[in-house]
Amino acid sequence: MTSASTGNSLTIRPAIAEDAATIIGFIRALAEYEKLAHEVVATEADIARDLFGADPKVYCEIAEWEGAPVGFTLWFYTYSTFQGRHGIWLEDLYVDPAMRGKGIGKALLVDLAQRCVREGLGRFEWWVLDWNAPSIDFYKSQGGVMQDEWTKVRVEGEALAKLGQVGS
Repeated sequence: MTSASTGNSLTIRPAIAEDAATIIGFIRALAEYEKLAHEVVATEADIARDLFGADPKVYCEIAEWEGAPVGFTLWFYTYSTFQGRHGIWLEDLYVDPAMRGKGIGKALLVDLAQRCVREGLGRFEWWVLDWNAPSIDFYKSQGGVMQDEWTKVRVEGEALAKLGQVGS
């Protein structure tokens, strides 16, 4: 992975272990914006283990403006059986509110789209909350197509434990 620069004060680089505190800070700020702060139980130790441990399955890029972290993407590979190809799932994209409007969000998307093209991946996907009109408009302006015919399914907590019981 190489560092990408937009020619101004912005650099996008792969996250390193020393970024774990910054990443969890961005995650908490994103959750606050999405009115989901009560759901964040992840810790800096979780981030350090899962992004920088022996066998990471999730990845992160940091956007820096004049050398200071101002945003991030957190993503992982998916697989489409229909396409017979891997893709990227963008779990989180966040830019510090004071830094929005400088092209940082677009640069983060472009960085991952370039990875998809470079690696021959078939899809680049993510969720956006249905009330987040500014983000929806932005994603549409970047070629994003809303997939309204799909309904997300989640099993967690007690229901997951029950579903995962051996012998049920």
